[in-house]
Amino acid sequence: MTFEGGCHCGSVAVTFSTDRDPADIDVRACQCSFCRKHNSLVVSDPDGRIAITVHVPAHLSLYAFGPETAQFVVCSRCGVYVAAITTQEPLRAIVDVNALGDRERFSRPPRPMDYDSESRDQRIARRQSVWTPAVIRRAHGS
Repeated sequence: MTFEGGCHCGSVAVTFSTDRDPADIDVRACQCSFCRKHNSLVVSDPDGRIAITVHVPAHLSLYAFGPETAQFVVCSRCGVYVAAITTQEPLRAIVDVNALGDRERFSRPPRPMDYDSESRDQRIARRQSVWTPAVIRRAHGS
């Protein structure tokens, strides 16, 4: 199954591909200040694929804070948080369900997650094991 979405103005698009039923995918509600302010609900599938397509490169904003082990993909024009990507290779990502067109299909109740007790190495290892393999690409002509 493939789920498409992106930011409000269309500058940043995302595609999440998975063989799993979206009703069976764990929906996580990170409790960090960034995610709480955006009311984000994220999903991932280590056997799936996320493609982030940048249609207007000038509107792509990559924001990192804390240990900077991930960057939040945000459209600087409309302000929508679309996904987060790792800062280490291989590139892995999570997608914000709120940015997907079929978000209601991810019907599991969100599970609050607090990662504050993780060390930098533990955080990197967790992301490499549970986040989704990802690519970021520029749209043709952009």
